[in-house]
Amino acid sequence: MKESKKGYTIKPTKEQLKMIKESWKQFCEIQDKFYRKIKLLEAHLGEETGIKGIEFFCSDGDWCGVGNADRSMKLIHLDPV
Repeated sequence: MKESKKGYTIKPTKEQLKMIKESWKQFCEIQDKFYRKIKLLEAHLGEETGIKGIEFFCSDGDWCGVGNADRSMKLIHLDPV
């Protein structure tokens, strides 16, 4: 393939773009379902523990523990199981 002005050497074909767009759509749907399930789990955990606003948190893109929204509880860092 020919190098473009920006130095990109790969230019997806129409068929490849179609596949990429479909995969992106699937990714977004999966991600949406994932976050809805996380919110339900957090709500259940809040009801079970009585801790208002309890939530799972990320650091640098990795899930790493539990805290609460108003930061009135010290973060609990957890190792992967």
